[in-house]
Amino acid sequence: MEELKKLYFNYTGKSVLTIDELPSSGSNRRYFRLVGDDGKPLIGVKGTSVEENIAFVEIARHFKSKGLNVPEVYAVSGNNEFYLQEDLGDDILFKATENGRTCGRFSDEEIRLLKRTMEMLPDIQFKGAEGLDFSVCYPQPEFDERMISFDLNYFKYCFLKATGLDFSEIRLEDDFQRMSSILMRAQSSTFLYRDFQSRNIMIVGGEPYFIDFQGGRRGPIYYDVASFVWQAKANYSEEIREELVKTYLSSLRKYMPVDETYFRQQLRHFVLFRTLQVLGAYGFRGYFEKKPHFLQSVPYAIYNLRKLLEEPFTEYPYLDQLLRQLVDMKQYKDMSMQQKLEVRVFSFAYKKGIPADTTGNGGGFVFDCRALNNPGKYEHYKHFTGRDPEVIKFLEDDGGVFPYLNNVYELVDAHVEKFIERKFQHFMVSFGCTGGQHRSVYCAEHLAEHLSKKYDIIVKLEHRELK
Repeated sequence: MEELKKLYFNYTGKSVLTIDELPSSGSNRRYFRLVGDDGKPLIGVKGTSVEENIAFVEIARHFKSKGLNVPEVYAVSGNNEFYLQEDLGDDILFKATENGRTCGRFSDEEIRLLKRTMEMLPDIQFKGAEGLDFSVCYPQPEFDERMISFDLNYFKYCFLKATGLDFSEIRLEDDFQRMSSILMRAQSSTFLYRDFQSRNIMIVGGEPYFIDFQGGRRGPIYYDVASFVWQAKANYSEEIREELVKTYLSSLRKYMPVDETYFRQQLRHFVLFRTLQVLGAYGFRGYFEKKPHFLQSVPYAIYNLRKLLEEPFTEYPYLDQLLRQLVDMKQYKDMSMQQKLEVRVFSFAYKKGIPADTTGNGGGFVFDCRALNNPGKYEHYKHFTGRDPEVIKFLEDDGGVFPYLNNVYELVDAHVEKFIERKFQHFMVSFGCTGGQHRSVYCAEHLAEHLSKKYDIIVKLEHRELK
């Protein structure tokens, strides 16, 4: 990452002391947190698509000039492959609403954040569009029939065909054409965010900040409402969805008169369109790119589709019939939205035996940490554990723990992905050392953190000897 280090130095006049890569999902961009000797972090981005990088930088600068909550872009490399932006921290709205999504009961603070996000959406759509040069948008400047066709075919070829369901492409295409006509009657000169969902919203000082809008373009207001309120894994009740839509409409009236009946009718078509597009994305990432964690989201999207079909889509008779067959297929009827892989990570002392598996799954990986340099042989470290800064510094200064853990990550990641794909519920990883206090604790902590950031799974961490 020499280019990012050089860009950082040119902007700050300081050298980079630490550079840590941040998790990413389906993006072709890589994100890094860079910290210099002043201790102030910046986010460095490497993007393989120059046009997409330019779109983000130009839109971000425009939004910032309009007073919208987006990260500031500080510096861009001459070839537009790298840029530095403001570090908004690590708190995302998706994580901030995790308790509500898990149990289905959202706290007052979670609902406040969700409503505040919807309240700010019209500002992005209208203020963000004022004076914006839409020609910088990538891959195209506006929502049109081609975009609709691409997304519907994405669903047809990457998801529907993968199910094995038999269908008439001619009759389906007829309904797709009808849907395109209905969606296109909603055109406006507003900004369409394209991927407006809680993973792309940061929480800074209790306020939403917006990222990953580089796919935005000119387009109708309904799309982003559908994307956010009907996000596949959001797990919002019908009552919360109604509350969010009402919040949006109240804020929307600052910018335009609203025919609420027409708005809701049109929104319903965009919810269906967005749900099909999302299923296409999950199918492509999961079935074709072999990224099984995307398949975990399919039951949520199928649930949304099933709820939508409670009222027939008479405008699309064949599509309506086909989608009813789809949601009734055995593989989707049997899917549980709550079923997640649980990974239990242990640290232990070999002299007290390997931890027993209590799930009935027969155990899992056991990694021996005793080849790593042992801080426990020095008197100074005997009263510390692998959680303490003194031991962490000892192990990291020695350096041997880094390649060791990288090898562990590669093995465990491969198993986790296969276990998710095969719908296993339990997996176990244990780290052993002499006393179960230093090296094994450090490694267990880091694996648990690595898995939690990378996968949508349940991670349970237990340091047996520290009890």
